[in-house]
Amino acid sequence: AGGGLLLPDSVLYEIFLYLDHVDVLSVGLVCQQWRAVARDEFLWKELFYRYYRISREVPRHPAAVSWYDEFQRLYDTIPCVEVQALKEHNDQVLHLSFSHSGSLFASCSKDCTVKIWSNELDISLQHSSNMRPYNWSYTQFSQFNSDDSLLLVSGVFVGPHNSSSGEIAVISMENFTLLSRVRNKPYDVFGCWLNETNLISGNLHRIGRITSCSVLWLNNAFQGIESENVNVVKRLFKIQNLNASTIRTVMVADCSRYDSPDLLLDYEEQLAASSTSSCPVFDLGSDSEEEEAKPKQTPEPAVQELPDEGGVTAEDGLQQFFDDIMEGCVRPAMTETELETKVAELFVRNRTKPPELNLLSTDSNSKTKYLIFTTGCLTYSPHQIGIKRILPHQMTTAGPVLGEERRSDEFFDSLDHVIDIHGHIIGMGLSPDHRYLYVNSRAWPQDCVISDPMQPPPIAEEIDLHVFDLKTMKEVKRALRAHRAYTPNEECFFIFLDVSRDFVASGAEDRHGYIWDRHYNICLAKLQHDNVVNSVAFSPVEQELLLTASDDSTIKVWRSPRVLRIQQARKPRPRKLLFSWLMNQKS
Repeated sequence: AGGGLLLPDSVLYEIFLYLDHVDVLSVGLVCQQWRAVARDEFLWKELFYRYYRISREVPRHPAAVSWYDEFQRLYDTIPCVEVQALKEHNDQVLHLSFSHSGSLFASCSKDCTVKIWSNELDISLQHSSNMRPYNWSYTQFSQFNSDDSLLLVSGVFVGPHNSSSGEIAVISMENFTLLSRVRNKPYDVFGCWLNETNLISGNLHRIGRITSCSVLWLNNAFQGIESENVNVVKRLFKIQNLNASTIRTVMVADCSRYDSPDLLLDYEEQLAASSTSSCPVFDLGSDSEEEEAKPKQTPEPAVQELPDEGGVTAEDGLQQFFDDIMEGCVRPAMTETELETKVAELFVRNRTKPPELNLLSTDSNSKTKYLIFTTGCLTYSPHQIGIKRILPHQMTTAGPVLGEERRSDEFFDSLDHVIDIHGHIIGMGLSPDHRYLYVNSRAWPQDCVISDPMQPPPIAEEIDLHVFDLKTMKEVKRALRAHRAYTPNEECFFIFLDVSRDFVASGAEDRHGYIWDRHYNICLAKLQHDNVVNSVAFSPVEQELLLTASDDSTIKVWRSPRVLRIQQARKPRPRKLLFSWLMNQKS
């Protein structure tokens, strides 16, 4: 009666309450009144707001034709039905990634293998690579390059518990051969593709007990071509770390689609987009030439700027600081940690290459990419998102091995933006159009003060899923909630999320995966496992297919009710099969 729409009993009950004096014994009357209900847009709107408990200020999805269609979409197209469980891994499954074509996906596991799967109606294992011969402890992350010809696999080296060394391997999808290996430190930099043949890795150099330097390298995937005339590696950026922080979880965002995203999350911007086709181009550059070395702790995302020092040079400031110490003028007395941080801040003040300004224009926007990563300034747990622009001439290993030409006193690169999360970041993911950045975090207490960088604040069990617009660098919508995590700061691990055109999904430590609607900001489904869900992945060509990976050593495949009905309708009926068999026997 409802055109194939399957509604839960609670919604059907509300519909029949709406029908005055329905004679359930009269099928004709019920069908006649149902046809009236099916065309009653006001009824479906009221039911939608009441059932999902959405504010009436939230407009209908911009692509929806009617509220009835929205009910059908949210009930019928959510990948919440388990159709297959893959159990080929024999240890915790940590990460999943699809190829861009959607025909393949890769899985990484504590069993130290990376497995390549063929995404057909019944998913099957195509290849498995064991990385233990290369002294790996386990595989943790993978990513296909843009034409799906290469697979980047990130792993952790065998070593003591506090070891942070890892490696990145590149595997050919043509014959599954190992093409190259690149060192990666710390291992939770993970690594990522910048373009079809170049990938980004990290290295870490200790300067003091809580001060270090992160170097991000651009590597050619085909290391075998090395010669005197061809560089296979080039330094991209060198960034100072304070208070035991490091750069981790690098990813690249392509700016080319910021003015034509799949889905605008700002409701006012949706209305404006419907009346005009052009949007102003956002310039990432700030007005100041340098960033503040130690930004103020704040829960609101903000660009950190260097305060005006009244013309005092870093050398003069450092000398004055040492003189004050010798004369006993520094009050209250500084700890060794505070002293190291202060000296590092003063040292780097005039030794950092300033950000280049006004680089984003209409002509260059399509060629610009952002390097996005987690970092910090107060403690070792990642609590900030750093953003650095990558310009077209930096996207190749050609040129000087140590990066761009710079003055001899420019030791470090500055960041273009810093977003403070005020909590421990445990996951990040980009929308398919790269316009929005989704961030899993566990919040710190609201008024906490960090006095020792080696003792971060306690973190909440609730996971907040923040959404940032990379065109405006502002947080949009309220944080999504439903999922939880329980491990303390020192044991906290990454929980991967994924974003499709209309949905966002995440793992959790409460033995469930979760799906939310991006437009309405509502949780739509919980997907059960027997242990922690570490990773989720939507098919890039079919958002009604979702994979979840868990510590229970299982990958589960989820499809929507709509897709299942279509697949079942395509299956031949037994009578037709029997008729065909009889005809074959007769012939």
